[in-house]
Amino acid sequence: MDSRYNPAEIEKKWQKIWAENGFDRTSMDHQKPKFYALSMFPYPSGSLHMGHVRNYTITDVIARLKRMQGYRVLHPMGWDAFGLPAENAAIDRGVHPAKWTYQNIDQMRSQLKCLGLSIDWDIELATCSDDYYKWTQWIFLQFFDAGLAYQKEATVNWDPVDQTVLANEQVDSEGRGFRSGVKVERKLLKQWFLQITHYAEELLNDLGQLPQWPERVKLMQANWIGKSTGAYLEFPIIGTYQKIGVYTTRPDTVYGVSYLVLAPEHPLIKQVTTEERKSVVEIFIQEVINESELERTKDDKPKRGIPTGGKAINPFTGEEIPIWIADYVIYEHVTGAVMGVPAHDTRDFKFAKEQNLPIKVVIIPETGDLSVELTAAYTEPGIITNSDQFDGMDSVHGKQAIIEFAETQGIGKAMVQYRLRDWLISRQRYWGTPIPIIHCPNCGAVPVPDADLPVKLPENVEFSGRGASPLAKLESWVNVPCPRCGTPAKRESDTMDTFLDSFWYFLRYPDAHNKQQIFDSGKINDWLPVDQYVGGIEHAILHLLYSRFLTKFLRDRGLFSFNEPFKCLLTQGMVKGLTYVNPNKSGKDKWVSSSEVNPEYPCDPETGEELIELYTTMSKSKGNGVAPEDVIAKYGADTTRMFVLFKAPPEKDLEWSEADVEGQFRFLNRLWRLVTDFICTQNGINTVTTKEISQMEKELHRTIHTSIKEISKDLEGSYQFNTAISELMKLSNAITDAKCKDSAVYAEGIRSLVLLSAPFAPHITEELWHLLGNSDSVHSSTWAKYKAEALVADQIPLVIQIMGKTRGVIKVPADLDKIALEKYARESELAQRYIKDREIKKVVVVPGKLVNFVVG
Repeated sequence: MDSRYNPAEIEKKWQKIWAENGFDRTSMDHQKPKFYALSMFPYPSGSLHMGHVRNYTITDVIARLKRMQGYRVLHPMGWDAFGLPAENAAIDRGVHPAKWTYQNIDQMRSQLKCLGLSIDWDIELATCSDDYYKWTQWIFLQFFDAGLAYQKEATVNWDPVDQTVLANEQVDSEGRGFRSGVKVERKLLKQWFLQITHYAEELLNDLGQLPQWPERVKLMQANWIGKSTGAYLEFPIIGTYQKIGVYTTRPDTVYGVSYLVLAPEHPLIKQVTTEERKSVVEIFIQEVINESELERTKDDKPKRGIPTGGKAINPFTGEEIPIWIADYVIYEHVTGAVMGVPAHDTRDFKFAKEQNLPIKVVIIPETGDLSVELTAAYTEPGIITNSDQFDGMDSVHGKQAIIEFAETQGIGKAMVQYRLRDWLISRQRYWGTPIPIIHCPNCGAVPVPDADLPVKLPENVEFSGRGASPLAKLESWVNVPCPRCGTPAKRESDTMDTFLDSFWYFLRYPDAHNKQQIFDSGKINDWLPVDQYVGGIEHAILHLLYSRFLTKFLRDRGLFSFNEPFKCLLTQGMVKGLTYVNPNKSGKDKWVSSSEVNPEYPCDPETGEELIELYTTMSKSKGNGVAPEDVIAKYGADTTRMFVLFKAPPEKDLEWSEADVEGQFRFLNRLWRLVTDFICTQNGINTVTTKEISQMEKELHRTIHTSIKEISKDLEGSYQFNTAISELMKLSNAITDAKCKDSAVYAEGIRSLVLLSAPFAPHITEELWHLLGNSDSVHSSTWAKYKAEALVADQIPLVIQIMGKTRGVIKVPADLDKIALEKYARESELAQRYIKDREIKKVVVVPGKLVNFVVG
């Protein structure tokens, strides 16, 4: 037997055996309870990073644990493979996106397999495969059939370099595209939407059904949905029959309205703008129309506005009020118009001060009047004033009274509003799922018949990165007959937002090879919801919200019976690397690669300037990344896994440290030596008994079962892998220190240590398990269970104190009462050493803990 631990040899050996025997295939034994363990699938960039390693290792430990606990486990993997990077690669490298994508998938799959992940690769999927996106198109047509997919003109963020629409979340605070880095433009385009707002209330309320989701994720989703209750009020425009509708959460302040503000895109602008104001209004609109929503609504940005010359009537007071246009009002937000109440809204107050607009107080504190000269808006509840018959009412109750008055007068109504807006899914690029719609001059938008799905992406496409979508320019693909009337028609040339590819993938795994239907409902109801979902906090809003939306929609279509897709959610922290920054440089130039820096004297290799050291998320641009394959080559996959699990709790950020990696490597070496030394000196593992064993054996036996209890507890619920590994180390130390190496208790300790380590370090434990004489896999063995009786201590440690100062610890029988404890302590050699002939004035006994002698 080789006494040296050789991870490269062991890991390669067992990965081959597991693959040949199909060990990780999903069990179909319905006598066992199910457990669906899922990691958020990656984009196939071609390079695995340490964030991937952490994510997939966490899920793998959970999957392995559950198998050992008697569950049938579904643990799959796939690829979120559509999107702009592949198309940009086609433009830059002259290679087809499909070729680039599948090359990357092959590379990343091999990297993942090197980690020893117990993934069922037989049900692997890629969203760019036509046997997958066929069903993405089918889902879209379900929305279309239900009236929840529609097309309308909308002002969108347009990236002039990537030539596509960007979601608001893909535009940074400076109004630049998240990939191209150039300023986006605002453009009016006909776009496809999914009506997620139809489910806004249920999406919000059902967050309460997710007790095993992080609270901050639920709060982020609740804020994104953004429910508010208020009133819809109408202000007649002077000189026309038109009215400007506004939504407000503060109807109690309506008597303080001193102006109205329209979004620059509002269709009523032409009607309210006077002749003499037309030219300046048009110039202003052109100035702000191309700014992104984020730019226009930033809190620290000055609010720009201009009067139209038009006026409206405040229907509550009969007063004429001016109509303005301002950059901070967004047309897509509810009505695209807001009422200005500067005395009671911070933004309105600032705007009114800058534009010298009237400020009228209509809410005062309960403690008294506001000062005549307001220095800031009063936004708290209070008492209504200057508001006719509502004077003297508290503002909370006054809201409802004013809404009821508005309804009786026909000038407004109660309204519930959501910040959530319908999901814009159109993208003007090639590498995505084609939207299965044909535009007919007679029939309008016609769905592609199910029998004709999938609408495949054509291969003979030119990629220039300029002009219209590559699909729109391919006439042989675009021009088709209408499926209903046969008239010459055109395919929809937009492709879908890649979130549509990922918002349903978890539903495909349980029935991944079904060619007749999207899935068998029986299989889905069996395996879903996902029991444990693991992924980054960056997906806390959109991906999770869209998946919840789809689940509720398909439930309503009768495809399954559950309400939520993911039962438990774990959002793992980032992996951060030591990063060097030159504070005298800006942009990308400020980052200095760690490979170019002497860590003892961190200076810029070009300028000699002193560098700042900090930990930031690993990335190529910062030069602080660590390649997983390099770590695996040097230390092995098991060490790599142990490090990412031990360094920090899973939900916290992890700081990379070579020293800590080496620490885990040393621990695995100790584990190897401990077990192999035992094998060389023992005849085998005997059944343990607690009868007629020594005190040393009893203590080791208690340590073994304490470890089983604590590790099992750490691996339930919050999955505190770091403390579980600490317990493994304690057990290892206890076994190493034990003098009873020829006993059955010691053998039990060796066996338990290997078994408990298996989910964390699967290769070394499989090898040691077989060296111990087992023919089955350690990963199919039953998870250890602690014996309650073994945790009862025959002896306990008792602290001896003299005058309150601890002098040492002695072992005493666990069942002694206070009198017996005092006697035992008095007569101990430790106490006698310090007391000698001195008078004992007082003895303090704390049963189970200490005895303190007060001496003269």
